Amino acid sequence: MSRSAHPLFFSALVAAALALPARAARGEDGAEPPCHHGGSQELKRARRSTADYVLPRVPLVRDDGKVVTLPEELDDGRPVVLDFVFTTCTTICPVMSRTFAQLQQALGRDRDRVHLVSISIDPEQDTPERLRAYGKRMGAGPQWRLYTGTVEASVAAQRAFDAWRGDKMDHTPATFLRAGPGRRWVRLDGFATAEELARELRELLAAR
Repeated sequence: MSRSAHPLFFSALVAAALALPARAARGEDGAEPPCHHGGSQELKRARRSTADYVLPRVPLVRDDGKVVTLPEELDDGRPVVLDFVFTTCTTICPVMSRTFAQLQQALGRDRDRVHLVSISIDPEQDTPERLRAYGKRMGAGPQWRLYTGTVEASVAAQRAFDAWRGDKMDHTPATFLRAGPGRRWVRLDGFATAEELARELRELLAAR
């Protein structure tokens, strides 16, 4: 366990997560969202697997306008929770982003020890300004950063996580978690709830 991961963090994280309503996989009106932009309307529960991903050294533009590289941004020592979204998405992306917002609440004061990362799969439209507006609308705190860049950089990042589906409308829900640099990634395909993400973080942090 790193010095930054206090034991109280784990218990507080789980307690807070269990206190949250399990609505992360539902829309604001409580209706179940589609699991696929153009496909079935059936809710797809998260399926867990682990993998080692090689991060390409591609430049990304953070929502504050700063140019960074993907490996440097993810290797800052904090646990990472990552997804791919785009700001004009009206189906799965708002659901995933609301789950991130709920995860921040679950983490409480310890949320600053985790790096939440959302990378745009529509970088031609998603400028840093749009990402900031989207993050504000979704309730992103300072620990949750959104990234854009060139189309090539976005595609390279998606390919690195085996998340590239050829078109943003074929985007499928997936969340990636890692305890720290050099550790394996946990991949959750489908709609992970805030409780599931919190539980995964607790287990990943306890194991390092």
